[in-house]
Order: sequence, then structure tokens, then C-alpha cells
Amino acid sequence: MERRKLGKTDLELPVISYGASSLGQEFRRISIDEALQSCRVAIDLGMNFIDTSPFYGRGMSEVMLGQVLRDVPRDSYTLGTKLGRYDLQHFDFSAKRVAESIDVSLHRMGVEHLDIILCHDIEFVEMQQIVDETIPVIQKIRDQGKVRYIGFSGYPMKVFPFIIDQINVDVVLSYNHYHLQNTKFASLFPYLKEKGVGIMNAGPFCARLLTNAPLPEWHKEPEEVRVACKKAAALCEERGVDIAQLAVQFCVAHPEITTTVAGSANPDNVRNWAKWAETPMDEELLRDVLTLLEPIKDIGHIEGLPENN
Repeated sequence: MERRKLGKTDLELPVISYGASSLGQEFRRISIDEALQSCRVAIDLGMNFIDTSPFYGRGMSEVMLGQVLRDVPRDSYTLGTKLGRYDLQHFDFSAKRVAESIDVSLHRMGVEHLDIILCHDIEFVEMQQIVDETIPVIQKIRDQGKVRYIGFSGYPMKVFPFIIDQINVDVVLSYNHYHLQNTKFASLFPYLKEKGVGIMNAGPFCARLLTNAPLPEWHKEPEEVRVACKKAAALCEERGVDIAQLAVQFCVAHPEITTTVAGSANPDNVRNWAKWAETPMDEELLRDVLTLLEPIKDIGHIEGLPENN
């Protein structure tokens, strides 16, 4: 598995990483065996950066990971979790909750330190709190050795310069904004690189939009986007390629993206991602798909508070 350096950190991450949201049964009911096997397969295949959050399954993802990781040497994987979002409408970025959240995550996963901690979905709150209260507290916890690198995740492009212009962070995670249909995140790459901030991408399939699977009920992209992406999937199928393969390869191909996080509790999906990441991309098919998607390129939705979009 190809690896890339993460910003100014000493971390080198695989170009495809394992997202553990599915271990929290965010998308479907899963068995414990499925959960354990999918994560173990990812580590075995070199997808050994694991991204999770206490929000995923309201703690279940971290608990499941604790069952997997207790038998895995700590130096054989890189681990990131998040804080601040605990339920669909429950956000708490206060200093008190930050310290508690990190300690609970460490306990659930049975580890003594986190390689990366991210403030989760900051667009849902008054973001100045992240600058004035949340990150300064995490910095103190970092000095205690519980956390190595600090960052945040978000959906609107506005959130990234808002934070980074005011306080130093090591890494950011953007989701659903760098994939076949939407590449808005790429507009920030020169800025992030200049600031020395590591770039992580999540959502290569845009919550199944760029797969052959049915969309979840909560999917927010407009109908015109859904229709175009179905046509793109059909075009790929005509050429003998799963659109999910092209989606993985498209993300991996951008050299400024250190890693793209993809999540599944299905070990076969994980095996496919590792294989696809190392398979040459069909450039002609890519051109045809991007041409088909051009009329709806970069169309997304509003997420979080209006003033943060």
C-alpha cells in the first residue's frame, strides 16, 4: 500500500484508510464477527490508519475497535478519533467535555494515546469556541502525551480558513468534497500546503452516491445529482468497471491528498479498495464519467449553521 507523509507531522498514512463508522451500525446492523474481520483485514492489507468517533454508534464504533486492537501491536497502526459531536443534535466542545471525551475514547479502545484527534463537524456550532476554548485545551492534553496531533473535520469549505487563520492545527479532514462529482476541497490544497496542514479526505463514494448500492434515506444530495450519478454508474457497468473502483482510484490519484478514508463492515469491500488503489485507472472511462457529471459538478448541500456555510 502506497503511503504519504501527513503535512508536517512524522506520520505516513496509507493512501486508503479504514473508516470505522460502519462498526457503529451507522448504515446497517452488523455482527461482531463482521466488524472485527473487516478491521483486521484492513490492517493486514496496509490500510492501517483507523478513523473513528464517539458519534459513530454513540460509542459503539470505539468499543468494537477496542475488541480488535487489544490483540494488535500498538506500533502497527495509526489511530484517530474525534470529539465534540455525540449524537445527531448533541454537540459539546467545552473544555470540560474535551478532557472527558479523550479519556473515554482511550478507555474504550484500550490505548494509551491517540495519534490524531479531530474536533468533529464544527460547522454545527459557534466556531469561535473551537479557536478560543477547544483547541487550546487539546494542546494541553497533547503535552500530557495522550494526543499527538490535532485537527478538525467539517463539510463547508468556509470552516477551514476560519480556524487555520487563527490557530495552528496539524491536520484537517474534509468529507464528501473530493470525489468524482464534487472537488471543491481541492481549491484549498494550495492554502493548506502553505500552512503545513495535513490533508485527509473522506467519503470517496459520497455516502453510496458513487456506488451501485441503494442510497440511505438520509442522503441529502439533490435529485439532479442522484440521476446523473446513476447514469455514471451505468456507464461504468457498460465498460465492465464498478463505479466504486473509479471513485477510489480518482481520490488516490491526487498527490496532495495524504489519505482517503473509506468505511465498511464488509471485509470484501475492504479487500476491493486495497486492490483498486493499486490498479491502473482507466483514463478514458474517467474522462467520459467526468464529462457526464460536468453539468452537476460541485453541487452539494448546506450542512451546519447557515453562517458557517
